[in-house]
Amino acid sequence: MAWLREIVVDCRHAASLARFWAQVLDGYAVRAYDEDEIQRLAGLGFTHETDPSVALDGPGPTFFFTEVPEPKAGKNRLHVDVVSTDRRNEVARLVALGASARQEYDGWTTLADPEGNEFCVTDPRDAP
Repeated sequence: MAWLREIVVDCRHAASLARFWAQVLDGYAVRAYDEDEIQRLAGLGFTHETDPSVALDGPGPTFFFTEVPEPKAGKNRLHVDVVSTDRRNEVARLVALGASARQEYDGWTTLADPEGNEFCVTDPRDAP
C-alpha cells in the first residue's frame, strides 16, 4: 500500500510560484531556510529567491516547486481542486494574487496559476 507524501510541480520560477500557492492553500507556508540550507544554496550559486526547488509545507502532502528548462505545453494531465465556502470571493482573491479565471461552471471555477497551471475552486460538497 502507498500513501501520498509529496506533489511536485514543474515550473519556471520556483520561489514565486511557491509563494503564490502558499497564499492559495490554508495552512501552507514556504519551508523556512535554516543556516545550513542557506550555505548549501550559496555554495551552488543560489539564494532563497533563486532556489530551483522550493518546498511548501502544510497539513497535507508537501508541495515542491521545481524549475525545469522546458515551458509548459498544453493542458495539465493532473490538477488541484481547492474548496471554498464563498467561491466567487475566493476566485476574486486568487485573481488579485495573480491567477487568471478561465471558466465558471455550476459548482466550480477553473483558473490558472501565474505560470498557467490549471486548478479549480469548488463549492463544498454535502456529506454523503
